[in-house]
Amino acid sequence: MIIPLEQIDEETLTAIIEDFILREGTDYGVIDTSKADKVAQVKLQLQQGSAVIVYSELHESVNILPREQFNDENKTQH
Repeated sequence: MIIPLEQIDEETLTAIIEDFILREGTDYGVIDTSKADKVAQVKLQLQQGSAVIVYSELHESVNILPREQFNDENKTQH
């Protein structure tokens, strides 16, 4: 289930993004990027709709996924 951004307060959103960055080990290329910049980049992707925050009832967890990946997973589950 996609969680709309407007339902998440700013502090919680930042914590979700920081957890995602640490778990995923996101690659930002050769340029060393600060944690604040990484958070801002992910937040922008969420605001633009290219990424979504998803709650999994099965795993009781929250994750950030590219929108097209979330759509593909839903198609295979039905």
